[in-house]
Amino acid sequence: MSADPAPAPVLAVLGRGVVAADAPVVRADDDGLVRGDGCFEGCRVRVAADGGRAVDKLDAHVARFARSAAALEIDFDEPAWRDLVATAVAAWPGTGEAALKLVLTRGVDGRPTGFARVSAMAAESLRQRRDGLRVVTLARGLAADAFEASPWLLGGVKTLSYAVNMAAHREAVRRGADDVVFVSGDGAVLEAPTASVVWALGRTLHTTPLGPTGILAGTTQQLLFERASAAGWRTSYTLAGVDDLHAADAVWLVSSVRGPVDVVDLDGKSRERQPALDGEIRQLCGFPPGA
Repeated sequence: MSADPAPAPVLAVLGRGVVAADAPVVRADDDGLVRGDGCFEGCRVRVAADGGRAVDKLDAHVARFARSAAALEIDFDEPAWRDLVATAVAAWPGTGEAALKLVLTRGVDGRPTGFARVSAMAAESLRQRRDGLRVVTLARGLAADAFEASPWLLGGVKTLSYAVNMAAHREAVRRGADDVVFVSGDGAVLEAPTASVVWALGRTLHTTPLGPTGILAGTTQQLLFERASAAGWRTSYTLAGVDDLHAADAVWLVSSVRGPVDVVDLDGKSRERQPALDGEIRQLCGFPPGA
């Protein structure tokens, strides 16, 4: 028996509320469209059996969204965005998990454009949770401290300018992999195109430090470190090389919608899966094993 079709996406626009999923939203001369001048957030929505709805880590996502908008000098109305999220999520008819994307553009004539879109969880994300990730490392071409004295590079800002990230993902697919870990010009592990890199060595969890590296502060990685510390783990922000990932007990790419997914192959070298350890990390991130 075939699975029921996924519900159509829900689209809600600042100042307009819920509109048809194919309604025009962005003008052709919006700098967010033609220059990537804007920012966004991706969140996980959970719908309980009784119909209750929740957006994981909403406060953390809104805070990061506001920081990105401030860095871009785009007006950000937090109460309006919270109302828009509530409206879009309430209109979602699906059950289980869904993906919520929030987008803010420069707009036209000083008037930003903002919208929220709720859609079904991608089947590929569910497959990757089950099967793990085949990952390749790719050079980003900048030194690990390139962002330290160059704020105009917008390090740590979740901008709409993701063309390089998507090109890296296509290169991974060409190489028979699922995803990428970016490496600096001097060999430091940075981040994945849409995820943080976390690795375990003994009872210590590591991830790449923020700031000079320019990587994005991951909301799920931060939640993991907070909960792991409370559960007796040590946590460390470590500037490491690819050899450190090969030597680790386990490596995950950690993101808000897909969750923590273990790396089962790194640059063509297979890695033994650690079900008990992986289950613990998933639980700490709010993704029950088997989800």
